[in-house]
Amino acid sequence: MGHADRSAVGEVRRELREFLEHRSGREQIEAAELLVSELVTNALIHTRNGAVVTATATPARIRVEVQDFASEDLPAPYVPNADDGTHGRGLILVRSLADSWGVETQLLGKVVWFELRGGSI
Repeated sequence: MGHADRSAVGEVRRELREFLEHRSGREQIEAAELLVSELVTNALIHTRNGAVVTATATPARIRVEVQDFASEDLPAPYVPNADDGTHGRGLILVRSLADSWGVETQLLGKVVWFELRGGSI
């Protein structure tokens, strides 16, 4: 995905939904779609080198990773301004909805990941 190609977020959501369709329950799929949207959007906004999304599902959990290729800015939860209705809530959503999440630095870039319990129906 390129930096300017934010339309790719919808494609990533659709592909994740299709991947999880027979592996997860509806609530997990909806949560995973929302969270991957936030992480991919962050990667596209804050880097110029695109992102790679990887998803795995087991009977116990779903794990989604979004790797970007710019390591200078590690994400941190952002407390939005009261009058800012559109930006700054992505990692707050991730922290609230994911059972676990984190950031791992790589030689080139970083991986922001989340996990949801209950991968199977």
